[in-house]
Amino acid sequence: MGVKSNIEKVLGILALVTMLVGSYVGLAIVPADAAQGNVQRLMYVHVPAAWLAFLAFFVVFVMSVLYLIQRDDRWDRVAASSAEIGVVFTVLTLLLGMMWGKPTWGVFWTWDPRLTTTAILLAIYVGYGALRSFAEDGEKRARWSAIVGVIGFANVPIVYMSVTWWRTLHQPPSSPRSVDPDILWTLMLNLAAFTLVYLYLMVRRVRYAKLEGELEKRMAYNA
Repeated sequence: MGVKSNIEKVLGILALVTMLVGSYVGLAIVPADAAQGNVQRLMYVHVPAAWLAFLAFFVVFVMSVLYLIQRDDRWDRVAASSAEIGVVFTVLTLLLGMMWGKPTWGVFWTWDPRLTTTAILLAIYVGYGALRSFAEDGEKRARWSAIVGVIGFANVPIVYMSVTWWRTLHQPPSSPRSVDPDILWTLMLNLAAFTLVYLYLMVRRVRYAKLEGELEKRMAYNA
């Protein structure tokens, strides 16, 4: 328990420090974009949030597959925890995108394919969470959630490819060669910071999920 607690503390400290450094670099050191001005600085949060949402839902997918194969509650706990965090990152992605869209496109929201598919992605995993709260039987809850976790992930590549497959206001994906080096390394720094935040939240949430599972079993036993 002590080792796990120390790992959690170290991750928390690293996440906080990296976030502070990344935010400072993005806001105060790297020059503003020549075309978009200071609003472009939202990229340093918007893009990492989107990538970590993808990562979180990929973890849900993998853990759901493992649960369906092995029926091990550990995989269900990790999947559920990652889904919750992924929802938070998706909400952050949409809100920051709306803040960026207003000065760039003139509106906070438009039914652009990237925005629409991202909103659908959010709805899928909010539904995943709702399903878990409605299902009282632990085994059924885990099994149904795993099925949704596997099927729901199909929307992630659709979100990513939407700017390529359809005509869209959203800019297409960038590559390291097409991005200014200052922007690229600042983006990578903030991506590392968000990854550490994800890992820290996962360690905490999985620990709480384990305690919740033990409490649920005790209550069922005493009922």
